[in-house]
Amino acid sequence: MKENELQIRLKLNIFAFLIATAGTLCFPQIMNLKENTLGFTNSIFSVFVWLLSFYAVNLSLHTIDLADKRGWKIAGILSFLFTAAMLFGVRLEAEGNVNFKDWRLWVTLPVLTCFFVILVRKSWNFLGNVERKKETYASYVKISAAPMGARALRHPNVLAFVFLFLCWLPVLLAVYPGFFVYDAQDEYLQVASRTFTTHHPLVHVLMLGGIICAVHKVTDSYNLGIACYTVVQMFLTAGGFTVLLAYFRQRKVSKIIRILALLYFALFPVIVMFTLCSAKDAVFTTALLLLLVCMLEMGRSPERFFASPKGMAFFVVSALTMLLFRKNGVYAFVFMVPVLLFFHKKHRKKMGMLLGIIFALYFLVNSSLTILLHAQNEENQEILTVPIQQLSRTYKFNKEVFSDEQIRTLHEILPEEALVLYNPKLSDPVKYHFRNAAFTKDKSKYLKLWIEIGLKKPLSYINAWLANSYGFWYPDTVIDVYSGNTVFTFTYRDSSYFGYEVEEPGYRDSKIPWLDEAYRRLSLEVEQEKMPIISMLYSPGGMFWCFAFVCSYVFYRKKYHILIPYLLVLLIWMTVLLGPTYLPRYVLIFWFGLPLFAAIAIEEEKFATEEKTA
Repeated sequence: MKENELQIRLKLNIFAFLIATAGTLCFPQIMNLKENTLGFTNSIFSVFVWLLSFYAVNLSLHTIDLADKRGWKIAGILSFLFTAAMLFGVRLEAEGNVNFKDWRLWVTLPVLTCFFVILVRKSWNFLGNVERKKETYASYVKISAAPMGARALRHPNVLAFVFLFLCWLPVLLAVYPGFFVYDAQDEYLQVASRTFTTHHPLVHVLMLGGIICAVHKVTDSYNLGIACYTVVQMFLTAGGFTVLLAYFRQRKVSKIIRILALLYFALFPVIVMFTLCSAKDAVFTTALLLLLVCMLEMGRSPERFFASPKGMAFFVVSALTMLLFRKNGVYAFVFMVPVLLFFHKKHRKKMGMLLGIIFALYFLVNSSLTILLHAQNEENQEILTVPIQQLSRTYKFNKEVFSDEQIRTLHEILPEEALVLYNPKLSDPVKYHFRNAAFTKDKSKYLKLWIEIGLKKPLSYINAWLANSYGFWYPDTVIDVYSGNTVFTFTYRDSSYFGYEVEEPGYRDSKIPWLDEAYRRLSLEVEQEKMPIISMLYSPGGMFWCFAFVCSYVFYRKKYHILIPYLLVLLIWMTVLLGPTYLPRYVLIFWFGLPLFAAIAIEEEKFATEEKTA
């Protein structure tokens, strides 16, 4: 027996040596070294990397269950996708293109997949050990049976709400009247001029423009109107975070997690930036966060949830708000309908009724506002971002594949002056010139053109899509999509991480200049995006892979009722891959939901079904 154990250990050591060595040799393929691999290959640093890799792989192989086929399959899929994202992303960041004929890409992919799959399995094993220790303690603690929201007026909630608001208030004074940016002027002008379109959600247009116009009419100050809207949004966001923290207390989540979550919500710059930003993203994401809480409670204790009018009303209001504030929320939620009906078979009638109410109210509100405001609804380019980018890229780099007739057809919807503006990372320059009237007259004609060119240059189409979205899944991306664009008070240069701007008719009137400068640097400089480890907390791609790691772990643990909220977030993420560019604002849920995802990963059983926690 001892001899067999020694042989197994020796084989594992040899395998660890081979994987660590191969992995170290392949690491430059996922590092943005701009063809200068000497920074890694001829450095003692590579030796340290090899030593750490060998230690980690060797330790993992000796402590995880090698016979767990299901775990290896799930971890293998996650590791494969992560490795592919790194390999594609580094090429897109450095060259703007993935050369699918590069043999190094296809050699590195399986090697690093094997390396990462071992580390993923070890990480899951660690989380499982943490959970088992928590279970021992939890067996002596009775989980609260109070319905969600029943303690909404208790002192801890009030204190948390006030604490959040007071922490955000100095930043509001520093960036006064708030971050009035990301189409803010356009939304305000719709209300001021009484000329509406459905380009932006009408509920948000009326909310933003209505408050500013009303305050300006009374005080003759646009800045005060913008500040009032910002304060309203602060109240809404603080309220959403307070509900989440109250839910943590109900689920007996450890005090240290709750304290860290409160401090994170109060102080982390990304949270503060978007809380004080006039864009619809904060309200949308707050509603989405509360909807995730509803879904967790629905899965944990369906009998109690569907017997609670307050719980069902909370679900309807959260979902309706999410749908009304972003169109991609509608697309994602539509795909959730069969999932929710399937997982709640015992309560299918009530579930169907709630979903029917949500969509009925959504269409009623949107249709009524469109009719009452005489809003124009003639735009197609938002849902055609990817095809527009694909045709533009192919035209720029492979114009010879277009026949004369195809060029004439293309120019009917995208003129020459638009096509020369092609930006791989941003569709706006070309999309702005898209001719909706021509497209609407004969959609099939242009669909045929798109298919014909795609069949000739499929790799060009793939690269166009990847280049337009890779910031959402490549952790090392520098967010510089607006580089060179001039706005009201500055020109974007190295970073376009956050808008920072105060668009007209507002203007920056900082009361705390040094704090204002700190947020300007966070928004428009690249320091935080270049800091080791810290940069991942600011990276949309980095945050996505944290989410994917926890999501796959929950799936591995077969906690499918917990997985349902993750599916909604994943669907939201998939919709933004078809959007105009990659910016943190489009995936803000990764930051707003981070404490929730972390709490589920660390204290999974606290969110499990009631029967298992009773």
